[in-house]
Amino acid sequence: MRTPTAPTLISAAALALTAFTGLAAASPADARSAPTTYSKGGVSWVRACDTLAKGDTMGCHALKVTNAAQHVHALGVTPNATPSGYGPSDLTSAYNLPANGGAGATIAIVDAYDDPNAEADMAVYRAQYGLPACTTANGCFKKVNQTGGSSLPSPNSGWAGEISLDLDMVSAVAPNARVILVEATSATMANLGKSVNEAVALGAKYVSNSYGGGESSSDTSYDSSYFNHPGVAITVSSGDSAYGAQYPAASKYVTAVGGTSLSRNSSTRGWGESVWYTSSTEGTGSGCSAYDAKPTWQKDTGCAKRAIADVSAVADPATGVAVYQTYGGSGWAVYGGTSASSPIIASVYALAGTPSTGSYPSSFPYAHTGSLYDVTTGSNGSCSPSYLCTATTGYDGPTGLGTPHGTAAFAG
Repeated sequence: MRTPTAPTLISAAALALTAFTGLAAASPADARSAPTTYSKGGVSWVRACDTLAKGDTMGCHALKVTNAAQHVHALGVTPNATPSGYGPSDLTSAYNLPANGGAGATIAIVDAYDDPNAEADMAVYRAQYGLPACTTANGCFKKVNQTGGSSLPSPNSGWAGEISLDLDMVSAVAPNARVILVEATSATMANLGKSVNEAVALGAKYVSNSYGGGESSSDTSYDSSYFNHPGVAITVSSGDSAYGAQYPAASKYVTAVGGTSLSRNSSTRGWGESVWYTSSTEGTGSGCSAYDAKPTWQKDTGCAKRAIADVSAVADPATGVAVYQTYGGSGWAVYGGTSASSPIIASVYALAGTPSTGSYPSSFPYAHTGSLYDVTTGSNGSCSPSYLCTATTGYDGPTGLGTPHGTAAFAG
């Protein structure tokens, strides 16, 4: 497996229009103006949801590298026939996870709009890495709208990249799990929240959400309407815009997932991690919620309300993951953003086993802090108290309690 050298990513971390800069509204669901290109250290990327459709308040947190290696031939330039970026064996090695796990589990991915090529693209990813087929025909894969029906939303090329990233990360970490893709009609909290409820109603015990927007006084009502599902592990990306709280990562009922830079090294583990940070507007999200109450299991003292994040996984576009996407893409690509870390952590929960009845799985890591890799270097901005934006021993905002060291921290 080739390690990413200097890949570029598209950042799907578009945020609520009223709270974040750089996002323009567009009328059709798939209106695509030229996205802003971000770069640092030779890596360039764009945010997959850089442009929000009219009425949308949530942006996906996928970042797509734009300067990944290309193949030049007589007909022009095409992407590599084989992937760059981290693949399944890299992720299972970095996080000490079992290969070929997930049997008996059902993992749901909640996204907005439709990716018409989702199942076919996932099949190419799985075939590339020798993973078992997961199809509608064999009963492994199901794609539905937010009410569980077969009439799908309008396609959207930006969210299609998000969907491909999500499905490929579930495939990589829990290849034997069943997968449900629930596609919301549009990227509003109401429609995405209804999709979470539908995912749970369809039997998913693990639900990944790779989107976010600005906090609002309505968030506590969204908590009770959409995210209070005892016995279900619900993961949410912390965001790609560096320090600053987002919702639904701020919900007290979810596991908020931050992002790291992940690289091979000569340590016993063979890998090292630090806080993913590029600039004041590009990096893993963290913060102290303005509205959501602190869950009882969260014990940090510098934030009276809910602190973000709880745990983390790879998200840096420069150490990104391989993804296969053809709707809005041309095949193999490299992606980053906390859109990668959320489905990775949801899948680790699935490897750990069914959550106990009535439990809140976001509490599990707090009871097993010794079963995580503590990330102690890096920051995603300046803040007070500093642990909310600077890595330290034990809990910190950007990486939470750390990254998976096996599955024990995610069982309960």
